[in-house]
Amino acid sequence: MTVDQKGTGDFTTIQEAVNSAKSYPAKRITIFIKDGTYYEKVKVHAWNTQISFIGESREKTILTYDDYFGKINLGRNSTFYTPTLLVDGNDFFAKNITIKNTSGPVGQAVAVSVNANRVQFSNCSFLGNQDTLYTSGEGNKNYFKDCYIEGTTDFIFGDATALFENCTIHSKSDSYATAASTQSGIAYGYVFKNCKLTADEKVTKAYLGRPWRPFAKTVYISCEIGKHILPEGWSAWSKSDTTTSCFYAEYKCTGEGYQPQKRVSWSYQLKDAEAKKYTIENILDSDIPNATKKWYLKTN
Repeated sequence: MTVDQKGTGDFTTIQEAVNSAKSYPAKRITIFIKDGTYYEKVKVHAWNTQISFIGESREKTILTYDDYFGKINLGRNSTFYTPTLLVDGNDFFAKNITIKNTSGPVGQAVAVSVNANRVQFSNCSFLGNQDTLYTSGEGNKNYFKDCYIEGTTDFIFGDATALFENCTIHSKSDSYATAASTQSGIAYGYVFKNCKLTADEKVTKAYLGRPWRPFAKTVYISCEIGKHILPEGWSAWSKSDTTTSCFYAEYKCTGEGYQPQKRVSWSYQLKDAEAKKYTIENILDSDIPNATKKWYLKTN
């Protein structure tokens, strides 16, 4: 299917294309989205499995909306109603798309919310402020490759296992890049490999992350860490009890912000043998049935 807001495709909105897709299809359904700015909230439902969004170009294929916590005003959980794109369908794949929440610095405002398993984004941009990217679902596995993710506070957060590879993580304020809520017993949590951590010029006091829940896990491997990251690296979020249960680590990173000798005492520098366990197969295939192993190589 083709989406083109100018009317030359099968549909003029992305949601119309999703709604027309067969539920639980036997084969992948590809929705090609032509360049344009699509102002709409899009939901890929749980029955919309094996859907691909392929944008014409990352810079000009833009999905945008402007919901935020106060605008939704549905109580303490209003954050989770704010996404521009909500993915509930397993085996979702997206490539060459920019997804924005343009509400500005007004509190929690999600650009992308993923509550599904085996979800992959490639060459995509996620733009927002607080809570830009939410990855949820105990046991769910997500893969972000060659993506750009920006925000202010906790702009990558949630309890899914997620691998970020060759991504740019850009801080727009003196705050926290991640807020993992990894569940007890989960092996990996958030893993950043070969990523680049950058920031606006005014940002000088940012953290690699803080624990949203007690068993949060976040690891940076071979990443280039900018000078905006504070020497201590990590924050306990005023929850001193989490320092004994969370797992925060780094391995052979570079950059002015990589100061392992000054990190908080409850964080770790992985040994070579420990780092070898952080393969894409171990992170994304553990607890995945044999039939769908290496799912991150099968999408297109």
